[in-house]
Amino acid sequence: MNYVSSTLLLALATATAAAAVAAASSAGSAREGRPNFVFILADDLGTPPVAAYGNAYYQTPNLDRLAREGLRFTDAYAACPVCSPTRAAFMTGQYPARTRVTDFIAGGQFPFARLQQPEWQKFLPLSALTLAEALSARGYATALFGKWHLARAYVGPESVAEGPDRQGFAENLITHKPKKTDDPEKDAHGVEAITTHALDFLERHRDRPFFLYLPHNSIHSPIMAPRALVEKHRTRPGSDRPENNPVIAAMMEVLDNSIGRVLAKLDALGLRENTLVIFNGDNGGLLGDAAQIPWRGGKAQLHEGGIRVPLLARWPGTIAAGRLSAAPVTTVDFFPTFLELAASTLSPLRPSSLTTLDGVSLAAHLRGGPPPARDAIYWHYPHYHSSGDGGPAGAVRAGEWKLVEYYEHTLTGSGRAPELFNLRTDPAEKKNLASVEPARVAALRAQLAAFHQSTSAQMPTVNPAYDPARGKKSSGKNPD
Repeated sequence: MNYVSSTLLLALATATAAAAVAAASSAGSAREGRPNFVFILADDLGTPPVAAYGNAYYQTPNLDRLAREGLRFTDAYAACPVCSPTRAAFMTGQYPARTRVTDFIAGGQFPFARLQQPEWQKFLPLSALTLAEALSARGYATALFGKWHLARAYVGPESVAEGPDRQGFAENLITHKPKKTDDPEKDAHGVEAITTHALDFLERHRDRPFFLYLPHNSIHSPIMAPRALVEKHRTRPGSDRPENNPVIAAMMEVLDNSIGRVLAKLDALGLRENTLVIFNGDNGGLLGDAAQIPWRGGKAQLHEGGIRVPLLARWPGTIAAGRLSAAPVTTVDFFPTFLELAASTLSPLRPSSLTTLDGVSLAAHLRGGPPPARDAIYWHYPHYHSSGDGGPAGAVRAGEWKLVEYYEHTLTGSGRAPELFNLRTDPAEKKNLASVEPARVAALRAQLAAFHQSTSAQMPTVNPAYDPARGKKSSGKNPD
């Protein structure tokens, strides 16, 4: 594939902006049939806590409503098993390997591990063209209320220079995960603050196209929720199972209520049929909080429990109610999808301007067409993580086959050998087929290596200071 720079993409987007703004003499003409976008991103949320994916212990009636009234993806993936890289991938439409934002910011240090982590990009550069900038150039009102985590520092003042207001969001409210000592009765994860701002934004921008991004801090640890809700779920059948955590159930109830309020506001404003609402997760759940059954592994791992996430899309009148899609899709697909849907006679979208994007557009598939053609989905996580398993790794899913390659083995011959799974027959990844499919392993490793080369992926290197006794110990903790 022939790639162009983000600078050129920005120039193309800016060139159409003038035409869009000049032609938009009224709110009605500015809309031109283009949908609004409400993108709700949950933190550390795999599929298990969403009832529509089969676990009846978790009660999420509003998310279930999204699934009933729209499209549920069964094979949706986060771009990375930790948060910041996925968020950068959503903003840019580029894989973490390309943005070089490959770990949560600012990452963990493992100075005595077998491999040295690469010098990766610890914030999203202002030079990167974001989805918010591209949509703003097409006349959209833009807002982010919630978790950003793409700046140099987790909180200000250092984070201000790379804040969402510098990346295309005209309105923003940055929230953070709570401290362990925070009061769970007082909106510890910021759900109410995010919701209040969202409802106000919708009221004020009902008459023009908008992109409202709501990246929640829930259900990231430390997990906490109002005590009465926790006790309610603690007494329910199934609360003793490893995949069912009554605190997470309470957090999901709070989050689900927020989503219900946003949906109700869209209905009350008459925006239901002209708004694409998407609910998604940034990576799988933390195993220390709950098992990710039916998947193997969890956050910071490249098994399905770390990267398979819920994806629900509702757009009444365009997306048929109750649809189910097994198409493998991933975070980088949203950028080209939104840009295609936002195209109009006012701001034409030239296909050549998309060649720098790693994702594929889902626009036709949302409208009822076949899944988009793609050769594979890729992951690159060249880092250690206190919740990880196996060390720095990469993965590729091509059709029903998935390969996980552990870089310690690749570079030193130690650690885990490559693993091969058939996700159609073994979605829980219980049977490693690498020993009986050596040719397929070789082909997928070559495909992953080609991906590394095409994205200029940064690889770890052998660590001369390796100390087996201290290798798994991090030198410090950072917010992730």
